[in-house]
Amino acid sequence: MSQTVSVWFVVLLGFCGANFPFASTRVLGFFVPSQPKTLGLRMIEMLVFYLLVGGVGLLLENQVGQIAPQGWEFYAITGTLFLTFAFPGFVYRYLFKHRDW
Repeated sequence: MSQTVSVWFVVLLGFCGANFPFASTRVLGFFVPSQPKTLGLRMIEMLVFYLLVGGVGLLLENQVGQIAPQGWEFYAITGTLFLTFAFPGFVYRYLFKHRDW
């Protein structure tokens, strides 16, 4: 996989991972909760998916070459980018009026 394709793959995976907690009623996609998911649980899920996407990014970076050392700025930027990616899912879940059929 070329470097350009792997970058776009990580970006697309990040977008899907950020919106998945808002699109699914299951916890981490596997477990059915006994009560409806709260915003706090969705944020914890987003943190888990952020770490998973970061791990995939590290794996792909390791295949291309040496892993570059990152400071706190990198994690601050990628965390806010992940939150920005989650905005469509948040809007769909909490701000749209859903009609009961």
